[in-house]
Amino acid sequence: MAREGVLIHAPYERMTEEQVEQIHHASMQILSDPGMISFNSEAAEIFHASGADVTSITSADNPCWSIRIPEKLALYAIDSAPKVVKLGARNKDNSLILNGEEPRVFFVSGSEANIWLDIDFQSYIKKSNHNVEIQVPEFHPRRGTVLDLCQAAHLCEHLESLDALIRPVNIQDKDVTEDNKDVNKFFASLNNTTKHVMIGLTNLEQLDNVVNMARLIVGGEEELKENPIISFITCLVKSPLQFVDDTTQALIEISRRGLPVAIAISPQGGTTAPIKEDGIVTQLNAEVLAGITLSQLVNKGTPVLYGSVPVRVRLDDLGDSYGAPESSQYNVDCVQMARFYKLPCYSTAGVCDAKIPGIQSSIERLFSDIVVTLSGPQYLHCAYGLLGGNATFCPLQAVLDDVHFQMIKFFLAPPQINQSEIDVSLKQLEEVMRTPQKLYIRYIRRMLRNGQLSLPYPFEAGGETDNVLALAYERMNEFISQPVEHIDSATTSKIFQEIPGILPRLNVYEEGREQ
Repeated sequence: MAREGVLIHAPYERMTEEQVEQIHHASMQILSDPGMISFNSEAAEIFHASGADVTSITSADNPCWSIRIPEKLALYAIDSAPKVVKLGARNKDNSLILNGEEPRVFFVSGSEANIWLDIDFQSYIKKSNHNVEIQVPEFHPRRGTVLDLCQAAHLCEHLESLDALIRPVNIQDKDVTEDNKDVNKFFASLNNTTKHVMIGLTNLEQLDNVVNMARLIVGGEEELKENPIISFITCLVKSPLQFVDDTTQALIEISRRGLPVAIAISPQGGTTAPIKEDGIVTQLNAEVLAGITLSQLVNKGTPVLYGSVPVRVRLDDLGDSYGAPESSQYNVDCVQMARFYKLPCYSTAGVCDAKIPGIQSSIERLFSDIVVTLSGPQYLHCAYGLLGGNATFCPLQAVLDDVHFQMIKFFLAPPQINQSEIDVSLKQLEEVMRTPQKLYIRYIRRMLRNGQLSLPYPFEAGGETDNVLALAYERMNEFISQPVEHIDSATTSKIFQEIPGILPRLNVYEEGREQ
């Protein structure tokens, strides 16, 4: 079994077929001329051995290469990349099947925010009526920790609409170093959720330790191939058109191991890419295809996701503006391009420019959540709890997002319209017209029992008081108080024995202690 996701029966598309073809041909032109600049020597060697035109363009002190990728090489890679990618999970019922030809959407968290936003409530007396007490939320930003990541993973386990975990918070404890960061962020995530875990590597030297950890959890190398409970994100391209040395090397090594990987490309329209829709989409498409081509040249059949994380520049401070409508336009177009190549798409929605939960965050998030979901990406990430343009993760916001996605999923359910259903409705009409009240109330309960009616908004305000945040806070604490389905003690013991660098405080079985 696998998670169901949401099947979009008529995906929203901005571009015509002709426009998609135009973007494709323009991207192929970019790959062949001017091509890519690579700061990674092995990537240059791989492309050269495969027939690309590779030339050195700098001195030995700062070596880089020009790589002109012929169209036939890019088309070979597109044909070689799997059109269906499986993302496994500790609980196999939480596995995801991403089919590039089927617009079935899965909702995923994201994406390594540095700031964790706590919330509590203070009581104040209403000035106009001293008998009324008002609960006012107060927000407290701080640096994220490894135990925060544990809590975030545990919370995500209980969010009904969330299908997989991308770690939403960066771990910045004093004893977390570049050498032990990867094993701790993977273990903290895997040990606190049974859903799929996707993370980017900090230190390539830790790749084998992370992979070995996953093998220990699932039972071996073949079991991991069958049930890949982890996958990776590689931001190997610095826009415009530059292969970064370390992240490109990460893609090469991950591809050699045959594990799923998202080729995540994040140009900023107006600075590192054209702000015009056609320009940024063409450049992003070329950059994604360059990464996919490299992955297939390293290991034909590497499961890759076409990753689009485009954003428009803010016009006041040149920062990212995820809340701008253009950012959603870019993403919808990229989903179309991925579908053109029949590749599973890793897309972006639900990020906002607001710093705290509230009206602005809800408007910006829901706008992109709805329109990008309607376009039909298979893997929609960043959608839970992120604020301030990906800088902040708020668990309370994640709970709000979960409810909103449940509403979106209900809205997108296919209509149950057929002749049999119409006959039932006609019969109801006849029965109602024979009654003096002429009301259909008696038929509501049956639909409610069958799950055909949506429930009221769970954080609905009472009277004149807006209690949304307070009620969401109660639900958040209910989720966090639920028991955690940790990795079993025997496997945990093996992990701590065989994988160096995991912080002792993450061993929930140490001295019989639970987190």
